[in-house]
Amino acid sequence: MKLHSTILGEGKPFLILHGFLGMSDNWKTLGKQFAKDGFQVHLIDQRNHGKSPHSDDFSYKLLADDIREYCEKHELEEIILLGHSMGGKTAMLTACENQGLVAKLIVVDIAPKYYAPHHQQILKGLTALDEAKLSSRGDAEDFLKEFIPETGVRLFLLKNLYWKTKEQLSLKLNLDALKANIENVGEALPIDRSYDGPAFFIKGGNSGYITAEDEEAIKRQFPFAEIISIPDAGHWVHAENMEAFYKAVIRFV
Repeated sequence: MKLHSTILGEGKPFLILHGFLGMSDNWKTLGKQFAKDGFQVHLIDQRNHGKSPHSDDFSYKLLADDIREYCEKHELEEIILLGHSMGGKTAMLTACENQGLVAKLIVVDIAPKYYAPHHQQILKGLTALDEAKLSSRGDAEDFLKEFIPETGVRLFLLKNLYWKTKEQLSLKLNLDALKANIENVGEALPIDRSYDGPAFFIKGGNSGYITAEDEEAIKRQFPFAEIISIPDAGHWVHAENMEAFYKAVIRFV
């Protein structure tokens, strides 16, 4: 699959993968900063997200294959690979299945374990929003309040809106495929996969996605992993405490 990306700067390739229901634009501010630091930053839209193609098929094996194919197309080697949440699962599997491709792995607020589906209310709200055929971004935000009370989450999701016609807003996401494959989003990394390169796991201090027990599991599959916690941040660590997140990542890379 030919993934859409935004490429910034020159230097060692640094690929960034967004989370579930996100897109590459979510990382543009940090991407520009990493580019200034001497990296060639690739902000990638994963399949069924952003401007990348839609497909009925959706699994981490496919997502990892997409990244490998992307690297082959762009002739990238010894990459730095960063992934947040769903993107972190993709990054983990990509590193495990393509030994030598990933020089350094960064995983943001996700563990290799299985996560039960927990986005149902968000998907319900986005489905209703898409079916409402609204013609104003303000109306879209007001509409979503009924489903999603958190302002930050609403604004994050509303970045998926685009003008389908001059009068009608729609969503870039392939909602049908994401809903049909929601179990796959929480899928665990296969227990027989491991990566023996430098790995950096970053968790939000206020997030429950990575527990003390999960840290032991991380070490089993990523034996050289460093695990840190960023204070004053939840699951969207990079947005909620960008300065601390940036400093931690730049130190590692």
